[in-house]
Amino acid sequence: ISLVLAKMALQMNVSGIRRNLKNIAHNYTDAQIKVREATSNDPWGPSSTLMSEVADLTYNVVAFTEIMQMIWKRLNDHGRNWRHVYKALVLLEYLIKTGSEKVADQCKENIFAIQTLKDFQYVEENKDQGMNVREKAKALVTLLK
Repeated sequence: ISLVLAKMALQMNVSGIRRNLKNIAHNYTDAQIKVREATSNDPWGPSSTLMSEVADLTYNVVAFTEIMQMIWKRLNDHGRNWRHVYKALVLLEYLIKTGSEKVADQCKENIFAIQTLKDFQYVEENKDQGMNVREKAKALVTLLK
């Protein structure tokens, strides 16, 4: 079991390093980095602390724009990046409930983009990973109406 844990730690480290390199290469802002971290491909959900930090940033006009651009980008991912999509929906739900009301306003204006995710498809190792995205998209559309 220690070998499995060591392998997981190494993978986490490698993905974290890769993400940091991309953040530097693309010159992402603090707000964008937080969204990227919250919506990463790591096999665990975004922390409530991180989501709370992003929610606070939605009240800053510049950060709000950066946050929403990154979220819409993540929502357009597909295939093996299904976690980007799912976690972007999780983050959006949190932001609608606790962030600036402009988050909900923008989501309502672009509700079609969320509605299309109700048909999201991705199967990995015979497991329907798209189901999580479809269910979260349905819940979000209901929340926005």
